Amino acid sequence: QVQLVESGGGLVEPGGSLRLACVLSGGTESNYAVGWFRQAPGKEREFVAATGKTIGAKYYSESVRGRFHINRNMAKNAVELLMFSLKFADTAVYTCAIHGDRSGWFEGPQEYDIWGQGTQVTVSS
Repeated sequence: QVQLVESGGGLVEPGGSLRLACVLSGGTESNYAVGWFRQAPGKEREFVAATGKTIGAKYYSESVRGRFHINRNMAKNAVELLMFSLKFADTAVYTCAIHGDRSGWFEGPQEYDIWGQGTQVTVSS
């Protein structure tokens, strides 16, 4: 079945930028709804952003709105997360996931069925 592999994480200074990629393979369709989540040690998993099946449909958490942008890269069969003006609070493991299409709600982890392994983003001075 469909697999997701994240990449692009690393160490970045506050105010810097980073581009994450979620590459999808082995799926039966080309336009899955995909979400990005993040989780820091000792904290709950947090919704970051999602892109629906409809082109142009994008959703962001309040904490990243205006700083992060989610895009589909059709040539690479990937969903990218462009992060700007990074803060210490953005430090976490970022994971992408396939939405289960059970509802129109994108913020809850329980709405997603297939997950990647994650990529570490560390914001440090």
